[in-house]
Amino acid sequence: MDCAAVYRRAMSELERLGAEKYVVLTTFRRDGRAVPTPVWASRDGDELVLFSERNAGKVKRIRNNGEVRLQACDVRGRRVHGAEASGTARLLAAAETERVRGVIARDYGIVGRVTMFFSRLRGGPERTIGIAVKIAE
Repeated sequence: MDCAAVYRRAMSELERLGAEKYVVLTTFRRDGRAVPTPVWASRDGDELVLFSERNAGKVKRIRNNGEVRLQACDVRGRRVHGAEASGTARLLAAAETERVRGVIARDYGIVGRVTMFFSRLRGGPERTIGIAVKIAE
C-alpha cells in the first residue's frame, strides 16, 4: 500500500469530504425517494456547511427530514468517488448563515468570494440559508 492510500484511510469522513471541491448532498422526499444535488461544502469545526436558496427543494426536504447522505463528486454530481457518508442536516439561523457564507468564500477563493458577493446583491440573507451537516462516524 502506498503512502497516499494510508493517508486517505487515516482521514475521517469529515476531513475527507471537507477537502473535496464538490459533494453530492442526497436528501429524501416524504415518500423516501432520494434526491441527489451537487453542492459546495466546507468544513466548519465538526460539521460540513453549505448554503442554498431558502425555497430550494433540498431545504424543504431537510426541514421535513434531516437525514442526508454525502459523497464526493465532480461539478455536475455525475462522477462520484470515495465512500458515501451518512449525516444529519440542520438549517441555520441568520448569524450562523452569515458565518457559513464567510467559510465558503474563504475555502473557494476568488470564485467563492464573487459568488457570495452576487448572492448578497440578489437578496442575501432573506434569500439564502446555511445548512450544517453532522457526519455520522
